[in-house]
Amino acid sequence: MKTFCVVKHYKKLIRNAILRKYCSNAADVKIDKIRNIGILAHIDAGKTTTTERMLFYSGTIRSMGEVHHGNTVTDYMEQERQRGITITSAAVSFQWNGSQINLIDTPGHIDFTMEVEQSLAVLDGAVVVLDASAGVEAQTLTVWRQASGYRVPRLVYLNKMDRPGADATACLRSVRERLQATPLLLQRPVRVQDRLIGLIDLITLEEIIWTQGRGRNFTRRKLTEKDDEAVWENSMNDHRELIDTLSSLDDKLADKIIEQESMDNLSSAEIEAAIRRCTIEMSAFPIVCGSSYKNIGVQTLMDAVISYLPSPLECNELYKSFGKDLSARAFKVQHDDQRGVLTFLRLYSGEISKAQKIYNVARDKSEQGGALYVALADEYKPVETVTAGNIAVVSALKATMSGDLVTSTQAAANRAKKQLATTLADSSQLDRLALPSAHQRIQGLETEPTKEELADILLGIGTTAPQPVFLCSIEPPSAATQTALETALAQLQREDPSLQVSVDDDTGQMVLAGMGELHLEIIKERIVREYKIEAELGPLQIAYREALQAAARRAAAVDRSIGGQRQLLKVELSAAPRPGLPPDRIFKLDKSPESAANLSHLHPRSLQAIRQGVHTALQHGPKIGCPMVDVQVTLHWFESGRGTSDSVITATVAQCLRKVLEEAGSVVLEPVMRLQVSCPESHSARVLADLARRRAALHHVQLRHQNKIIDSLTPLSELLGYSTTLRSLSSGLATFTMEFHSHQQMSPHDEEKAIKDVTGF
Repeated sequence: MKTFCVVKHYKKLIRNAILRKYCSNAADVKIDKIRNIGILAHIDAGKTTTTERMLFYSGTIRSMGEVHHGNTVTDYMEQERQRGITITSAAVSFQWNGSQINLIDTPGHIDFTMEVEQSLAVLDGAVVVLDASAGVEAQTLTVWRQASGYRVPRLVYLNKMDRPGADATACLRSVRERLQATPLLLQRPVRVQDRLIGLIDLITLEEIIWTQGRGRNFTRRKLTEKDDEAVWENSMNDHRELIDTLSSLDDKLADKIIEQESMDNLSSAEIEAAIRRCTIEMSAFPIVCGSSYKNIGVQTLMDAVISYLPSPLECNELYKSFGKDLSARAFKVQHDDQRGVLTFLRLYSGEISKAQKIYNVARDKSEQGGALYVALADEYKPVETVTAGNIAVVSALKATMSGDLVTSTQAAANRAKKQLATTLADSSQLDRLALPSAHQRIQGLETEPTKEELADILLGIGTTAPQPVFLCSIEPPSAATQTALETALAQLQREDPSLQVSVDDDTGQMVLAGMGELHLEIIKERIVREYKIEAELGPLQIAYREALQAAARRAAAVDRSIGGQRQLLKVELSAAPRPGLPPDRIFKLDKSPESAANLSHLHPRSLQAIRQGVHTALQHGPKIGCPMVDVQVTLHWFESGRGTSDSVITATVAQCLRKVLEEAGSVVLEPVMRLQVSCPESHSARVLADLARRRAALHHVQLRHQNKIIDSLTPLSELLGYSTTLRSLSSGLATFTMEFHSHQQMSPHDEEKAIKDVTGF
């Protein structure tokens, strides 16, 4: 029996781990044959299953894993396999029909939206997966909005076409209405006795039928009017509608139709070229169909990725200023037990070698790289070089964070900035080249930036972490493990910028701030499992904010001796409410003639100390000690004696500003979530009544396949433990998703309740 168990264990090990083939980054794959894509979707739409099928049909793995079996390639973390969800993005590379696809599988849960954000910054294209029986869902809207912000061309994959409620026409309608996008339907499903067996290609008018062989084998047959009658007629109508939509968007195709005086004489190559142009310009989005779990449509999806999504040469204009020098952006940092810190880099130009020294543009710092790898999820193959257009994994980088741009030397960075500044002389280029976070930074500037400053911002900008909505304390099991816990949290924070760690000034407790209950739960599990620290989390608290009610102005003066050194300081500050103010513009200097004359002699070191004092004071509002938002602080007067220390300046500014905030008064803002509930129509009345008790503002209620979809804005404080309540209200048949919408002012009664929850009295 023992021998049998050992043999079975090794069989499983060999099947799941060893029989994987790495994709080569050798020069035989030309850069125009490379596609860097991501898979984006709502929870449970089938991203990981689709990725697994792609790896199988490309020959990268020899057996397909399943999410519910916990043996897929890209869901390699223990928590992912136990829960059947994707938590962290995974990079894989494989070859298909002479081209190379570098693919990033991203999480669907809103708590891990930072992983999607980091990945989108380095993608050339994306596949948005929809559940064909549900259409566009809540998280689909979020990832679509994120992808539009990064100007990433997309194609849509209607997965789960085998389900009884799957409807391609309804999905097309939801794409038009909810995503405000122009869909191009390229395929229709073929069903026999309500069973999905294949697809009809609306470009070539071919029927593609999948046979046995776990989806490996399929046949193509040209539709004819004589043999297929109604199917041929319906497909011909869809074909003409596709060409009609394309001709209204693509001038080249329209000219060709006018020249030929007919739509019917166009070749498949001409239609595909028009679809590719529209996709890259994002004027339209191709839609393909399939069922990844039933092994239908995955090969045609990969063909569509190669045919319609751009190569690295057709995008990434920002990085062309580097010429042949190395330019790469970090999009993921991971801590590996054997290899140490691993940094994932997307290369835009040049090449990177093993043990190469690099220069971090964002941090103005050089670093020595270590080993160089190509990744297949959690496995790494050592290589000597990685070329432009590919994804490299570098070890031993200590300072590089997600979003940082790296190059070979400081001289190369300076040359690129000079070249980019020349390009930005044409003001229309700025909108085309700037990432969303760069736009936010530019809007925050008080004066018009020079072209050189714009180039600095565009090349140095990283990703912006979203605001956390939940807080909880974290305690080590003993004083001996305090340092180990701090190290673990520092590493996790570097991997996941949406996790924030701080120390409470009053209690000295470490406080975690995250994107949701699941997010903080996963962090705790990782600390216990990976770092072997039995840390304890305190009860979850809502991340409230405070906003000023009015403007106020105060002055403060210090004149005392500390350690034999006279500390002489006079400062005058004011604060005023400014809704929607970007974080970069919270602090400003008074421009009035009297104040400007005084502040013109302000030393940069003193200014830095003042900013630090302002930041410290705004972290704790006067009402319940929560961070202040939508406030602008103005410095009107500053005098300091020789030898006055920076710490005294910081402390005095913080003390003065606290008095200003107390005088102005504040209101409490609570996080409000965009909540979507899907429940059977028979249970909807109870669910709606419960939402009304939770202060939900209903926005939209619609019927979808015997289910009611309820969209609302609901305060987060009312949603603690909502999953348990919803399960009991709907007999376990309802599901919900939520994401952060905004911070909103509370009624006096609700504010009083929140203050009691936070302060205890």
